[in-house]
Amino acid sequence: MFGHLAGRLPARSAIIGSLRDRAPVPGSDLSRLLAAVGRLPGHRRIGLGPLGPDDVTELIRREIGREPDADLAHDIHARTAGNPFYVRELSRLLNDSGGLGDGTNRIGVPSTVRDVVRDRMAGLGPEAGELLRIAALIGRDVELRLLASVAGIDVATCLELLDPLRALGMLEPTLDDPFSLRFSHDLVRESVTETMAHQQAIRLHLRIADALEDGRAGDGAHGGAGGGADDEAVPERLAHHLGAAGPLADPVRTAEAMMSAGRRATAKLAFAAADRYLLEAARIARTAGLPELELSALSLLALITFTPRRQVGYGAATFGLLERAERLARGLGRDAEAAGLLFARLFGAYTLLEGNREHMVRRLSERGEASDDPVVQVYGRQALGLHQWDVGDIGDAYRSFNVVERAIREGVGSEWDDTPFWCDISGEWPGWRAVVTALYGEVEAASAMIDSWNGPAGGNAVARWAYYMTMIASMAGDAAWVLRVADRWTAMGNGRIAVQQEHYVRLDRLWARALTGDDPAGTAEEAETRVASTLADPPRFGLAYHLALIAEMWLAAGSPERAGNALDQANRALEAHGQRYAEGLVMLMRARLLQARGEPVHVVRAAAEAASDCSRARPWWPGCPVPTIFEAARSAANWTGQSPSRPDGEPCQRSGQASSSPPQACSSMP
Repeated sequence: MFGHLAGRLPARSAIIGSLRDRAPVPGSDLSRLLAAVGRLPGHRRIGLGPLGPDDVTELIRREIGREPDADLAHDIHARTAGNPFYVRELSRLLNDSGGLGDGTNRIGVPSTVRDVVRDRMAGLGPEAGELLRIAALIGRDVELRLLASVAGIDVATCLELLDPLRALGMLEPTLDDPFSLRFSHDLVRESVTETMAHQQAIRLHLRIADALEDGRAGDGAHGGAGGGADDEAVPERLAHHLGAAGPLADPVRTAEAMMSAGRRATAKLAFAAADRYLLEAARIARTAGLPELELSALSLLALITFTPRRQVGYGAATFGLLERAERLARGLGRDAEAAGLLFARLFGAYTLLEGNREHMVRRLSERGEASDDPVVQVYGRQALGLHQWDVGDIGDAYRSFNVVERAIREGVGSEWDDTPFWCDISGEWPGWRAVVTALYGEVEAASAMIDSWNGPAGGNAVARWAYYMTMIASMAGDAAWVLRVADRWTAMGNGRIAVQQEHYVRLDRLWARALTGDDPAGTAEEAETRVASTLADPPRFGLAYHLALIAEMWLAAGSPERAGNALDQANRALEAHGQRYAEGLVMLMRARLLQARGEPVHVVRAAAEAASDCSRARPWWPGCPVPTIFEAARSAANWTGQSPSRPDGEPCQRSGQASSSPPQACSSMP
């Protein structure tokens, strides 16, 4: 009929038809029709491919009557591969179920789509149907050798059984890999998985996991059962299939696979995925009554939680897991690991300025004093050093960190080098020691420590190097030094590698720009915005200190009123959260503010002397209770009328100068 009409159309008329040129392929009658119509002079054939992202978004909008969320449109496009029928049906299902507001909410398969897929599967033989179900559980991309191995057949037989699936357009060969196939649409694959009984699915998941492990042990890229698979993705895939196998899989095997997947996800900076794997590993181990395995999972979770590279690391849920892990470690008699977990918990308390951090310090310190284990002793001494730094007792902090340094140099903990929490000592503590050394007055020595420990070689190293260097340079009042370091950090292109440290580097750079005359008001405004968004809510380490730096920026901008506001905030932060290491700088900026407001010299001098008295209330070094690095670096003599001096009348050393006698400082910072 179509051919008859096409050859006899009257003028100014057209006949339009649509057809599938694949899945199934045209039969002989249709092929003859196409050949006949193709010889007609007015014939046009238009190929219709899948819809692109913009067209999918428009079709969703027409179906639901409003603009869809961008993530939702992306998700629908990925699941449907742009098939208009699937896009329409999935949009309707999401709209009817109220799932549109959830963005990427992944609900089930629309019944209309599932019916179409089941209709196509109805004509398959049992072997081809089994192969299709295995392939659907493997994933969107299917390795031929893995599929054959799970099915228990050779590759040649597998290829024969795949012919009807290819003819139906359900599985197609990939263009760039002859050893793999791909589902035409992920929604088709999901529809196939929904046709399986639960017990059948979990048995197949276990067979897939077995084949993946066998393939990983095979020889060559395509030599094992999992040949053709992305070897780097195997840990995550293995964890998925063992987890889906549920009670059929050995819980030890599943938990260990989850931990391996967590490590792999961490290496890719996929921290949310790593959290999910490790939490599931801990849950499986706890349910199976395996405390050592649960402890291993929780310890690894804590390790990645506190990495400086992640944007959001920890909170109440993470702290609860750390506390459980510490109890597990102590119950198993693993005192050093328990101390490491408690130290990680303390690290979080300092980062988020929790009010109970002194209690944790006391617990760690007492354990260190009571223990014969040198690792536990070092954790206790390090915790004490952080506390001394926090409250402004720089002399004691300086001595505590040097005790730690001697212990590390003498090889304490060498047998712990590969355990999760030893990195807290061998990793970050040299930076803390360098900052305390700078606050103690030995600025050049502190700079050399950072360079020798973690020079700007690349990756995370340059981020840590810049973090500690800009901290030390800002404390020393050296804006040019801060800019040199920040420029090196920016040039290395690693501004997003250590996200938590990035905020501090950027704040210090803004301070340096303001003090060197680069738009002081604009940079101060930007710094206030950044502090409000990254340090103030929730409050984080360094809040009072950076508010004092902002006050100095506003003074450089000639805005005493804004400087006073910043100092008021700094005082409130000191009262609420402690961290008295910054108190000397806050009081010095208050004296500078009085000077900027034109107060009499004796009033300014009294404020500066109050800052010195604050320092004298804390013993920095026997016989020399003197002003801080902040006061020395910011040339207190220029605006108080006198130089800071020791009780014996000798002037105290300014920051950055070499001296054979112990240099002086007056306030601190972790």
